[in-house]
Amino acid sequence: MTVSFQKFSDDIDIMKAPGRGRSPRGGIYRSFLKRLMDVTLVIVTLPFTLPLVAVLAVFLFAESGNPFFLQRRLGRNGRVFRIWKLRTMVPDADARLKAYLEQDADAREEWTRTQKLKKDPRITPLGRFLRKTSLDELPQLWNVLRGDMSLVGPRPMMCNQRHMYPGASYYKLRPGITGAWQISDRNESEFKSRAAHDTRYDQDLSLFNDLRILAGTVTAVLRGTGY
Repeated sequence: MTVSFQKFSDDIDIMKAPGRGRSPRGGIYRSFLKRLMDVTLVIVTLPFTLPLVAVLAVFLFAESGNPFFLQRRLGRNGRVFRIWKLRTMVPDADARLKAYLEQDADAREEWTRTQKLKKDPRITPLGRFLRKTSLDELPQLWNVLRGDMSLVGPRPMMCNQRHMYPGASYYKLRPGITGAWQISDRNESEFKSRAAHDTRYDQDLSLFNDLRILAGTVTAVLRGTGY
C-alpha cells in the first residue's frame, strides 16, 4: 500500500483560501506533527480496522449490494476530493429524499435548517446501526492516509453546502473523521453553527485538544450519539 503524506510541506505553506484570516496557530504541531500523528495512528490500527470494515462490507453487500459510497466533498483550501464511507442509504436515496421533503413540510424545514433528518427514510436498518455507532466513517481512514482528511478536523462539507457555510476556518484545515462539532449536540444544531466550532478549533489547535476530541469521540461512539 502506498501512503501519500500529501506533501508535509503543504502544511507549512500559508496558502490562500476563501475568507482567509489571521496567520494560523499551532506551530510545529499544525505544520508537521498533526499529519505525522494521523498517519501513525491509522497504520497502527489497521490490523483491527481493516477486518472490521471487511466484515461490515459483507453484511452491507448482502443487504443492499454495493457496500461502499463515494461522494465529492470540499477539503482544505477548497479542494474537492472523494470521501469513502460504508453505504447506509437505499440505492435511490436522492429520489426518496426529494419525494419525502415534498410531502412533509416539517421535514423540509428541518432539512433546510440542519441538513440532516432525525427520521431519514433513506437509511437502511443496518445503516441506522452504522450511523449510530459511527462505524460508517471507518473507510475515511483511507482519506486520512491520502492526505485528504485528518483524524480530527471540521466535518467534511458537501460541495453544494459551500454557500450555506458562513465561516473561513474550514478552508484552512483538513476535514476530520471526528471533530469539535461531531462530538457536540450535532443532531440538535443548525448547519451554520459548524462555523463557530471550526473557528474555535482552528484558534485552539493543539495536540492536547486533538487528544481531548479523540477521547470524546470514543465516549460518543459508546453512547451511540452519531447520525
